[in-house]
Amino acid sequence: MSFGLYAAGFAIVIGGLVYAAHLVHLPTQWIVVGAIVLIGIGILSAVKATRQKDPAK
Repeated sequence: MSFGLYAAGFAIVIGGLVYAAHLVHLPTQWIVVGAIVLIGIGILSAVKATRQKDPAK
């Protein structure tokens, strides 16, 4: 559940950044590249923040 919330929040941030980049007339190719990089960072961050810790032996 927390992974979904984390991913949804990150998607909203990415959407806002893409819209802002569009408003300042950045070329579409750079907007797409930036969005892909941010999606990758978001997935890595969400997995790292929500993964279960290994039990101590």
